[in-house]
Amino acid sequence: MTKIYRLLTEDDTSAFCHKVSDALSKGWELYGTPTYAFDQANGVMRCGQAVTKDISVDYHADMKLGQQ
Repeated sequence: MTKIYRLLTEDDTSAFCHKVSDALSKGWELYGTPTYAFDQANGVMRCGQAVTKDISVDYHADMKLGQQ
């Protein structure tokens, strides 16, 4: 098994919750606590959540992590 990692980010809207929920429904697991920070350049709050997943293929840098 290979463990892969993604950091999901989004503006602080329901879109972030849907992004995380979608990942969980596809077998990803929460990793650590969510983050929350002000994006001064865009004037919005941003959320982040790390997720991991065990996969049965070898990792390679050009794989599309969201499609695993």
